[in-house]
Amino acid sequence: MRIYNMVENLCVSQGMSMPRIDLIEDDSLNAFASGISDSTYTISLSHGLINKLNDEELEAVIAHELSHIRNRDVRLLVVSIVFVGIFAMLTQIAFRGLLTTSHQSRSNNKSGGGVILIIVATSVVVGIGYIFSNLMRFAISKSREYIADTGSVEMTQRPQALASALKKIARNPNIEAMERNDIAQLFIDHPRRREQFLSGISDLFDTHPPIEKRITILEQY
Repeated sequence: MRIYNMVENLCVSQGMSMPRIDLIEDDSLNAFASGISDSTYTISLSHGLINKLNDEELEAVIAHELSHIRNRDVRLLVVSIVFVGIFAMLTQIAFRGLLTTSHQSRSNNKSGGGVILIIVATSVVVGIGYIFSNLMRFAISKSREYIADTGSVEMTQRPQALASALKKIARNPNIEAMERNDIAQLFIDHPRRREQFLSGISDLFDTHPPIEKRITILEQY
């Protein structure tokens, strides 16, 4: 009832439809919004988040997730994830076709150069599309967090509450059941251990901006 009242009050104040509320059975601290329409929008909160944040901090996190819904960036990110999946599938098909054609050409003592050239060109184009769509997805994912932080402040007028919540979340955001990186980017902070996804990887491919930077910006309000 506590969570429902917070979500309802914020939605009423913003003239928004009430999203569905889901509970993540995990003692870590994290949350995310998902969906592509008013009938499917959902805010998911972890058990640990609900138990370890005070009311002002929890309201600030909920406002952050509602901002994602209000700004429609949840829908945009879901669509981008679908496109990345399509390009990934096409890339696999193209490379498999290249390997199969090359093997058949060698087996039949035929060059098959023209066919192989076409498949190589297709593979390159699809591969570039896959990389580009991934970069766009990462860029969207990072920028949306800053925008949603600002939206939370606008809704609650309590930037320090969100900064405090992010500090607590940063100590333990790890959702044990979360394995897919495309879904992980929906969370308020990446729900996997940092060494598993940051080590040796450029900031270009990070799904989230540094939470410390987000906290610093909030503390400057």
